[in-house]
Amino acid sequence: MYRGIALVLLAAFLLSGCASVLPTGMLYTEVKAPVAVGEPGSYSKVGVSKATSILGMVATGDCSIKAAMDNGKITKVKYVDYDAKNILGIYGEYTTTAYGD
Repeated sequence: MYRGIALVLLAAFLLSGCASVLPTGMLYTEVKAPVAVGEPGSYSKVGVSKATSILGMVATGDCSIKAAMDNGKITKVKYVDYDAKNILGIYGEYTTTAYGD
């Protein structure tokens, strides 16, 4: 009986997050990815927004594109990048960076 429960829990643990849009590591994740692509070329302003997660139980912050635009005083977005860092599911930091004018 215990072996069956352990097998189900192990399978759930190993298969969780398989359908993630970004690659995630079970022990450590540090990825950078584009969110939106717009006009290539130069930009005059950069805005950053962040959110954090602790123990996967508490998450705070606003890492939306709108918050990044507000923080950088951007009215026209050229493109957006997304960064994620997570260590053992204990601490996570998620950053959105908007570039534009």
